[in-house]
Amino acid sequence: MNFNFDFVNRRKWWYALSLLVIIPGLIAMALHRPVLNFGIDFTGGNIIQVQFHQPVTSGQVRDVLDGLNLGKSSIQESGSNQFLIRTTELNEEQTNQVISTLQSKLGQLDLKRNEKVGGTIGRELTIRGVEAMVIAWILMIIYITIRFEFLSGLAAILALVHDVLVTIGFFALFRWEVDSTFIAAILTIIGYSINDTIVIFDRIRENLRLRKKETIEEVVNRSINQTLTRSINTVLTVIFALLALILLGGETTRTFALAMLIGTISGCYSSIFTASPLWIDFRHLSRERHRQAAVAKADTKAKTRKATSH
Repeated sequence: MNFNFDFVNRRKWWYALSLLVIIPGLIAMALHRPVLNFGIDFTGGNIIQVQFHQPVTSGQVRDVLDGLNLGKSSIQESGSNQFLIRTTELNEEQTNQVISTLQSKLGQLDLKRNEKVGGTIGRELTIRGVEAMVIAWILMIIYITIRFEFLSGLAAILALVHDVLVTIGFFALFRWEVDSTFIAAILTIIGYSINDTIVIFDRIRENLRLRKKETIEEVVNRSINQTLTRSINTVLTVIFALLALILLGGETTRTFALAMLIGTISGCYSSIFTASPLWIDFRHLSRERHRQAAVAKADTKAKTRKATSH
């Protein structure tokens, strides 16, 4: 299917739309403390591992915990009729109440593990995640600079920052709970988005070699249109899988799938509407700066010759 949409000349509209999505999230992050609604993985609490003697589902365990009003809690199936339960910090009496209630409502069980964990692991996980993201960005800039040029790498990284801000902004704005899988989702989004951007940059490079009298804007516009079908098909297949995961995957994968859904849509948008238009603007700015530098240099030489002649 051949498209002929004018993406490039409307780029200011796309920038404005991005800001319209990002700014409310930034405001939410500025107003809320903590910035995100961190889950037990970050704040600390109790870890209780139990194994039932009879078949039990995670939904049944969730119903029992909801009835105890423990606040935040997460349930992970860790084996046959075995569950890893993370709760806010509980004292001994509350822990005994959880065990006895599970046993009375769901049947005989064995307590495999019961320990308190602090938020240190979560903070360390956050720091490591940010470090991994920064390292990934630096390596991507180096790779794209070698493969294309530095301005392409800069535009691609800004598009990735756009995707990260959109995803985090949604979670900050709606106060959705963030767990350790959120960091994995952010890093996955970065990988997905940069892949789509590089495909478009590859097509731009090919078309630049073949262009005759086209302007750079026309070449970029044609390149985006030529890869549009591929971008749409790719994002739709990922969205369908993520929607299934959100609807049917349960609590343990919901944060990951929701973050991935937002980031995937944002990544597709930024690859088409942000990265390449930014590259054009950076290219124009760079050429204008070089032109001004050349004019200033010529003026200096002219003044020097004039002073010498006198």
